[in-house]
Amino acid sequence: MDFEKPEQLVEYLRVRGHIGSDEQPAVEPLPGGVSNRTFLVRRRHGESWVLKQALPQLRVPTAWFSNPSRNHAEAMALRWLPKLAPPGTIPDLVFEDPENHLLAMLAVPSPNENWKTLLLNGHLNEEHVREFATLLGHIHRRSSECKDELLPLFQDQSFFESLRLEPYYAYTASQLRDAAHFLNGLMRETRQHRDCLVHGDYSPKNVLIHAGRLVLLDLEVIHFGEPAFDLGFSLTHLLSKAHYLRAQRRSFVSAAHLYWRSYVQAVAPFHQTADFESRVVHHTLACLLARVAGRSTLEYFSPDHRRAQQEVVLQLIPNLPRNATELIDSFAFHLPT
Repeated sequence: MDFEKPEQLVEYLRVRGHIGSDEQPAVEPLPGGVSNRTFLVRRRHGESWVLKQALPQLRVPTAWFSNPSRNHAEAMALRWLPKLAPPGTIPDLVFEDPENHLLAMLAVPSPNENWKTLLLNGHLNEEHVREFATLLGHIHRRSSECKDELLPLFQDQSFFESLRLEPYYAYTASQLRDAAHFLNGLMRETRQHRDCLVHGDYSPKNVLIHAGRLVLLDLEVIHFGEPAFDLGFSLTHLLSKAHYLRAQRRSFVSAAHLYWRSYVQAVAPFHQTADFESRVVHHTLACLLARVAGRSTLEYFSPDHRRAQQEVVLQLIPNLPRNATELIDSFAFHLPT
């Protein structure tokens, strides 16, 4: 079914009984995603939905495929995460249609702002950083406490493979010989972990801010796996913005330190080991490299930004920082001034 055409989407909602037979909601395509068709449906009585339909081929310059049944994993996450995360941080699921790889969730009320957009405009709020860390910490810690119940439901890592390990780590390893041993070893180690629920796309672009609170979106890569990946993926966004927004570099470096400290506090005593922090260092370096040399590069970076970040990471890999604090400071120190 071609949901790119609003009239067909409205007819689908009527036939399935999700809206009234004579109801005429407003349908608006939502921009920004590469892996889904996404629409905002505004109903007359005031309730709004976001509809997502997973794409088999992602909208990026290189060939990148993933089974659209990953939509079911996101629907399952929308059912479970409200039990694990702080109240109001996960949208409510409205319905799921596995046949058409489609789901609907309640839209975050207006006004809301995308956190990535705010950060790129230089609006860095420390409380948002703390909430971002605490939200992830709650998901990791509480899901680990429910492992017997959740692992059978979220044991499939195939979407993490096709949407993260292959395009980020394997592809980057194929492009950069100097990093291949590091990245290939990290992939092997990552596959061995079944520690807790891992979001897999934990970044500011997947956070909306409404009434001063963070709401987390885009759960299609969720699985039971390696929590250090979420930390490396998210720290990469703060550190890459420290690189990009030179005038605010010190503030973003401080935010990265605050993020790490707040996460550690939120998960205590879960993950209080030197081995876990070492894995966070590995994944942060890998993601910093992947976002400039993988299949999904940071769109706001210029070629000079990409080249400089690649050079910094390749300098750090042979002499790995001992902990997350040292990593953050070392990365910032080596950036061009």
